[in-house]
Amino acid sequence: MTKLSVNINKIATLRNARGGNIPDVQKVAVDCEQFGAQGITVHPRPDERHIRYSDVELLRPLVTTEFNIEGYPSDSFIKLVTTVKPHQVTLVPDPPDAITSSEGWDTIKNRDFLMDIIGEFQRHGIRTSIFIGTEPELIEGAAKVGTNRVELYTEPYAIQYPDDPATAVKPFVEAATVARDAGLELNAGHDLNLDNLRYMKLNIPWLKEVSIGHALIADALYYGLQNTIQMYLRQLRD
Repeated sequence: MTKLSVNINKIATLRNARGGNIPDVQKVAVDCEQFGAQGITVHPRPDERHIRYSDVELLRPLVTTEFNIEGYPSDSFIKLVTTVKPHQVTLVPDPPDAITSSEGWDTIKNRDFLMDIIGEFQRHGIRTSIFIGTEPELIEGAAKVGTNRVELYTEPYAIQYPDDPATAVKPFVEAATVARDAGLELNAGHDLNLDNLRYMKLNIPWLKEVSIGHALIADALYYGLQNTIQMYLRQLRD
């Protein structure tokens, strides 16, 4: 079964809008695991507008499934990750002021940079994943820089899915096949939701993990967090 990692950034966004500690980010992470999530994802940004670096440090001893930290590998991010030592780090090529991630790495242009960063994380025993588009040459480039996994950037799939699911998923199946043939394990994330997740899973059954935050937390406003997590897990069952 493909693992579900819940991105809790939006919980921190809600907390930060008012100040104080409501909702409690640490408690929500623990609750997500108790409700069935097989991982917790956070994406700290330099301005700490949602998840704070201090949140990451507090979460590490609490997360008992898989802890995944996403972000751009700035000096401060690298220090945080190598200190906290999550199970997985996902490298995202977004600038500090980005609202959300919007593209994958150019693994050819950034080959030396990525090799150095990935080597550093792997020396600390941290599995690495690279946020990537569907271009075969860039996926093959990801294998050459030594990453363990790639995470397919699925926003283009989500946009096209309502009109033409088969056309939407085709480049992702092809990309997933390239990744598998290159010896890379596969994650996916960005704009996956209750409508489009199962179709992605059925077409790429060897997906190791999906990371879902915005849609899942939005659904939880209507269905409740425990029920929502179970609804997403049902979409991922073989």
